[in-house]
Amino acid sequence: MTWSFTDSPAVFRAAAAEHLAADPARNTAVLTLMDTAGRLGWWTEADGRVTGVLAEAPPGVTSFGAMTEEAARALAFPGGLPGGEQPTEVRGETAAVEAYAEATGRPWAPTVRMRLFRLGELTPPDPAPAGGERLATEADVPLVAAWTREFAVAIGDEPAEDYTGFVTERISEGRLWLWEAPDGRPVSMAAVSRTIEGQARVHLVHTPPAERRRGYAAGATAAVSRAAREAGVAQVLLFTDLSNPTSNALYQRLGYRPVTDHLGVRFRG
Repeated sequence: MTWSFTDSPAVFRAAAAEHLAADPARNTAVLTLMDTAGRLGWWTEADGRVTGVLAEAPPGVTSFGAMTEEAARALAFPGGLPGGEQPTEVRGETAAVEAYAEATGRPWAPTVRMRLFRLGELTPPDPAPAGGERLATEADVPLVAAWTREFAVAIGDEPAEDYTGFVTERISEGRLWLWEAPDGRPVSMAAVSRTIEGQARVHLVHTPPAERRRGYAAGATAAVSRAAREAGVAQVLLFTDLSNPTSNALYQRLGYRPVTDHLGVRFRG
């Protein structure tokens, strides 16, 4: 039983294809990061089966896909990671992250507790919020970039200096929707990741504080979820922060159902 590592998405896909395809929902973070990660890893059992995967992106932050607790603990021991390196942050399913963190013997603290949801039958908000949805266009880039920075701050991430390229990619690929108030003002947004292995993840759900409590986020989320389904996405996913009961209740009203809980931890030394 051993961990193997590569910086080649093609090599990783070839080695872990069966594991990734068996449960794309539980592997969503790794699938999404696969083409941009600095390091990819897979855990091979004695019988040759792959039962764990990970991706490192950005540097120092490791995301676990579906993996056994045994595979997670093995990462903490000598020879677990190349050069004996240890990440400063780890994210993934709660049991695996806790198993790894405890095995390291390093002091750590949770940064976020998340729940992964998968869309069942989409149930549009009732009553429907005032206004309507539309795809974002190039003209919306400055506004959406500013909102993305607000979103990063709101969820506790260190915001980037400039989100222009980040949002331009999503807008140019038709993956970002806006909700407009009746007067034509954009008041909320939601985006969806690229589809990989039949799964795509809704993200960047954000409404500026002054526009909240009017159902706009529900409208934007329903719009992007419907668009993903109509595009043939088999599994439409999203993460929620467990400390935010409002968003957790909202997504369940729209038809999202829990898959598994996730934990993010940061190490102190």
